Amino acid sequence: MLKSCFALLSVAVWIGTGVPASAESESRLDKIRTSGHINIGFPDASPPFAFLDGSAKPVGYSLEICEHVAAELKTALGLAKLDVGYVPVMSATRIPLINNGTIDLECGTASNLPERHKLVAFAPTTFVAQIVLVARKEAPVDVNDLASFRGKAISAQAGGETQRVVTRLNVRDKLDIRIMPAKDTAETFLLLDSGRAAGSVNDDALAHATVAGAKRPGDFKIGVKGLEFAPYGILEPKDDPDFKAQVDKAVVKLIEDGTVARLYTKYFESPIPPKGINLELPMSEILKRALAKPTDSGDEADYR
Repeated sequence: MLKSCFALLSVAVWIGTGVPASAESESRLDKIRTSGHINIGFPDASPPFAFLDGSAKPVGYSLEICEHVAAELKTALGLAKLDVGYVPVMSATRIPLINNGTIDLECGTASNLPERHKLVAFAPTTFVAQIVLVARKEAPVDVNDLASFRGKAISAQAGGETQRVVTRLNVRDKLDIRIMPAKDTAETFLLLDSGRAAGSVNDDALAHATVAGAKRPGDFKIGVKGLEFAPYGILEPKDDPDFKAQVDKAVVKLIEDGTVARLYTKYFESPIPPKGINLELPMSEILKRALAKPTDSGDEADYR
């Protein structure tokens, strides 16, 4: 199944614009009901949110939430069977692929930003990340102070919120930092590990997972003071209120019945494949508040 969906990615059309394809006039619910199929987009190297396990099976916190959503949609649509396809995406392609119909949901690390609401919709928040800096321990920089990287290079995932934040702060504070774009979390860390970048910027859970999976985790230091925080939500197509209502209803049900909390424990506080790494990252107070009062807001004030 995964192989066939890699092929889907290769034939996707008009992905560079973020403009919905004209063929997408019917609701996704109608398309899913007729086809008996839903496509989930996921980043394949963003543990613990979405990644490949030792047998190349897509797994992860965000991904498994989406699989539960698909099961709820199957019941809501009265389908005897609903096939789930998995399509690998990157930060730069996830919104265009939602809009041209290649994927129906994107389940990874998309930050819920007000400006993104012009292009896509978000399901209720299921994670709140802090954007942190990572560097080698011996490096003469302070991972809790961006200014200490003045004149140096920092790697960031291209098209993601982390790149946007570090670029904005770099310009604002005139730090002359060179931002090195990377295709995904793994490449972001590789640029640091290989010495091409003095630091990397990533969301805290991704940073902890990447460092924990390194050959020598003790060689790195991770910031505890976030540059900014970012709520994560499943990406949905814009201007499809019926589909959004069903997906949001499913997510809220998963929050209220404790499924999301159990998945958090599974992926953030327990060993995860393929190396059995345990992030030992307890749920933050800000996430507890977000789950207590589910919201799809992109306004930081609604999370404080």
